[in-house]
Amino acid sequence: MRFTSPARIAATLLLALLAALFCVWLKIPLPWMIGPLLATASASMLRARTESWALLRNAGQCTIGIALGLYFTPQVTALVASLWWAIALGIVWALVLGWLFGLWLQQMNEHRLPGLNRATTWFAGAIGGAPEMTLLAERAQGRTELVAAAHSLRLLIVTLAIPFAMQFSGLQGLDLLPAGTRVVNWSGLLLLFVLGGAGAWVLERLDRANPWFLGALLVAMGVTMADIQLSALPTWLSNAAQLVIGVSLGVRFTPAFVHTAPRWLASVAAGTLGLLVLCAGLAVVMAWLTGLHPATLVLATAPGGIAEMSITAKVLQLGAPVVTAFQVCRLIAVLLLIEPLYRWSLRRR
Repeated sequence: MRFTSPARIAATLLLALLAALFCVWLKIPLPWMIGPLLATASASMLRARTESWALLRNAGQCTIGIALGLYFTPQVTALVASLWWAIALGIVWALVLGWLFGLWLQQMNEHRLPGLNRATTWFAGAIGGAPEMTLLAERAQGRTELVAAAHSLRLLIVTLAIPFAMQFSGLQGLDLLPAGTRVVNWSGLLLLFVLGGAGAWVLERLDRANPWFLGALLVAMGVTMADIQLSALPTWLSNAAQLVIGVSLGVRFTPAFVHTAPRWLASVAAGTLGLLVLCAGLAVVMAWLTGLHPATLVLATAPGGIAEMSITAKVLQLGAPVVTAFQVCRLIAVLLLIEPLYRWSLRRR
């Protein structure tokens, strides 16, 4: 059993706060997440004793889930529901991308990494969450350290590349639909967190992925869809949630990550850049079909994490409800389908 160290947690949070404030001063996109992520990752790889507190991470995910759920007013919900076919297309696209990414990793590393098998490259290439894909790889006798490293690096690249590209291209502030109430009501906000926490607890008891994010998101969505406006979320609270999420991502980059096979990491990085180009191409096509802005659909189909892409859409005002709906549906579909598809591919071989 691993015990937390209050001193390490406090030092890590102080480093993250200083990095966030520095990024705010530099006008870097998503400063409250990217600053802590980069600072914590750099310190961790340099063997500093950084630490993320699971309770804070869960609270941060719950906060972001509530913030995104507040976008789903009846008007926004009707828009998202009308895009069901595009969401289905996005799911198929994610499964195909994961298959291609896995083939790329296999082709680039099969003769150079001892013990590399199809389970490793299949689950390393899947566009899903790192903990879930690592667990599935372990059950299939894959190399879990390579799978975890691949997902961590892919998430880092996507989380850094897309916000910078969006800001420097001037693509932000494109939201046309209102995001529910803008008034902070403290009693209503407390009720939202109680309900969101209950939703997270239920999903955790059911052993579902990302329970603290998805549980709070689903509860806040239900309340907002019913046109019940309890409270808006204070900006400082959203910033604090981004900070702890950035820290939880950064501490993954341990010294062991640095020593992971260099060719494996290089092939993951190159493949991730290729995925971003392919997703940008799909976004242009889907923008023509749906009438939405390509920037929204880049985030909706990007091979990043659900919380990170949704935060990017929220902060840059690039259609957070659409991005959240695409990412949530993709996450659920990949978790349900990726292992049966792997078994099917083994039978075919």
